[in-house]
Amino acid sequence: MSKASTRDRLAQAAFALFDERGYEQTTIDDVAERAGVGRTTFFRHYRSKEEVIFPDHDRLLAAIRDRLDGSTHATALVAVSDAVRLVLMHYLDEGDLAQRRYALTSKVPALREREIVSVARYQRLFREFISDWMGDTGQPASLRAELMAANVVAAHNHVLRRWLRGESADPVSEVDDAMREVLALFPMPPVAPAATVAAAPSSQSGAEGGTTVVVLRSDADIDALLPSLRDLLRDGAGS
Repeated sequence: MSKASTRDRLAQAAFALFDERGYEQTTIDDVAERAGVGRTTFFRHYRSKEEVIFPDHDRLLAAIRDRLDGSTHATALVAVSDAVRLVLMHYLDEGDLAQRRYALTSKVPALREREIVSVARYQRLFREFISDWMGDTGQPASLRAELMAANVVAAHNHVLRRWLRGESADPVSEVDDAMREVLALFPMPPVAPAATVAAAPSSQSGAEGGTTVVVLRSDADIDALLPSLRDLLRDGAGS
């Protein structure tokens, strides 16, 4: 069995002291002493007592951003689901530490406020990505992006809290199911036509003013293509 890192020893010492004495009554010196290191060593790994409690949100946010940035328009929703699963897996890997953090933040208002701020950072990242994916800066698209991001984060937190309370035996499957429900509420936005549409008068013998329409496959919605089709048909009929 590998030896625990100094960072992990500090975290374990801190949570043990929080359980024994309470968060407010535990000092940084107490944590360093329990972990068998000096105060200077503590500050090499954590900037504050509060930081010991929370996961490395900056690293998680960077990992989420990398996953989202690696997607295309067609795979954006898959990337959102993958990013949510990535965050959940981080907490699952923490195991008992994540559950102890949950119990502690439920009791200490200052820690709960810090957690709310952290959740807002995740939601903002998802909102910005979804807004870019929708490709429209207008108010309706902005509102949809905000609603979608809020639902994505809410779905993740619902499953995470069930696991933290010991109510979920398979949180990974639950979060996948939850994300399917959330994403089903938001249809894919239209994309620019990726096809060439051509119309020309029929040259076949016996044709009675008919028009031949040749359409290459497009990812665009049919409603977005109809105006162009009508214009081309009209031009072709007048030739």
